[in-house]
Amino acid sequence: MLGYAARRLLISIPVLFGILVVTFVMARLIPGEPCRAMLGEKASAATCEAFTERFGLDEPITTQFFIYMTNVAQGDFGESIRFSRPVTQILVERFPLTIELALLALIVATVVGVTLGILAARKPNSLTDVATMIVANVGISMPVFWLGLMLAYLFGVLLRGTPFWLPPSGRLSAGIIPVPFYEVWQWQVAADTTWAKFLEFLSNFYIFNALVTGDWKTFSDAVRHMILPVIALATIPMAVIARMTRSSLLDVLGRDYIRTARAKGVPQGDVVRKHALGNAMLPVVTILGLQMGALLGGAVLTESVFGLAGVGRMLVEAIYARDYPVVQAFTVMIAVSYVIINLIVDLSYSYLDPRIRPQ
Repeated sequence: MLGYAARRLLISIPVLFGILVVTFVMARLIPGEPCRAMLGEKASAATCEAFTERFGLDEPITTQFFIYMTNVAQGDFGESIRFSRPVTQILVERFPLTIELALLALIVATVVGVTLGILAARKPNSLTDVATMIVANVGISMPVFWLGLMLAYLFGVLLRGTPFWLPPSGRLSAGIIPVPFYEVWQWQVAADTTWAKFLEFLSNFYIFNALVTGDWKTFSDAVRHMILPVIALATIPMAVIARMTRSSLLDVLGRDYIRTARAKGVPQGDVVRKHALGNAMLPVVTILGLQMGALLGGAVLTESVFGLAGVGRMLVEAIYARDYPVVQAFTVMIAVSYVIINLIVDLSYSYLDPRIRPQ
């Protein structure tokens, strides 16, 4: 199993390199210059010349790419043109929110979607089946930005002052400042080291950080702020997962070994849970991997609607500002996430079906 995982990771290196090349070239093919985007159209030629020289944009593109790859190999994604800050620090601050949002949305979509799919498959063409599929079809038809605005208006405006009110924007309420877990536990961490950045990255998962430190006030507030974005982001994947679960489970329930189990008098619940569900989950797991990637992309709209400072929102702003280092770094991190997700999906196949266990 470890050998298979190692081979998959090695195969992913050319893929990531190709993504780096395409992103590097495409970013520079976007019409407009970083100098004009940042300093305005009235910036003088001398100012723009100094600007491009400062960020190494006056070099040939091949030279720029060689320098960039050399720095990336050392874990340095360069400096943001827009903020004049290391891109690695921006990633540490922004990426945890996007991962947290996508993971929570995937959990909600999986639990609700699989449950609806099972309910629909147990009694095909019944009222339950029709009702669950109507819910799924409605869910897949609602754009994230529209649903997000409707949820924010309903729970953040119309229900203000009631127990059902939920924060329509932001990640934490004003005045709540989470304390990193390594400070609570009084760990001695040297500043500006890889270990320090990793711990800071983990502490920016606010729900996780509050949970492990026992800060229930911050935990409750962070969860309340995540409810509406998670629902908005999870609706479409939930509908896809529900439909796939129903289709896959109906196919398995029609096979001979299921009919044999029923003929032996096995209760319907045990037939579904013990005999059918495991075999029906392979296509569902594949969809889960694809939906996780879609959730990372869908976070762009969700973060914009709910005012969340994550990767998606930052990536859009960086494209407008021609902030090449930020665009490249964020794209690579999302690509790495895709690779890891696909690896987890492939490895999970062996646990669901030992016949396809890698040798």
